[in-house]
Amino acid sequence: MSWFTALAGPAARRALKIRVFALWKLLRHADTPWPSKAVAGLVLLYALSPIDLIPDFIPVLGLLDELLLLPLGLALAVALAPKPLWQACLTEAQQEADSRNARAPKWRAGAVFIVLIWLLLGGLALGWWWSGRA
Repeated sequence: MSWFTALAGPAARRALKIRVFALWKLLRHADTPWPSKAVAGLVLLYALSPIDLIPDFIPVLGLLDELLLLPLGLALAVALAPKPLWQACLTEAQQEADSRNARAPKWRAGAVFIVLIWLLLGGLALGWWWSGRA
């Protein structure tokens, strides 16, 4: 097994999918503290968005957002949540994934969020370019 298959293979994608479902459950749970909810919401906006920040057809960089941003955001949200609550959400997500072929919902708000980031970056780049011409 190559290192790439271990990081981006079917088993890794399935584990990430289950953790994203658990994050969804954590976000919706009443006992989740607000910092964890805020991070979970941002991570879910990105994870469930139909638009990637870096499109997958761009070699290497296209996969880096899934390999780095999602796991790091997930780790931060989990670190901010109480351990028993996270374990309960993770167990529930695992059971749902095992019982049926669960599919993640698509969030249009996530797409809007990503488009706004691109517009902001484009505006900053244009402003930088324009100020360099003056």
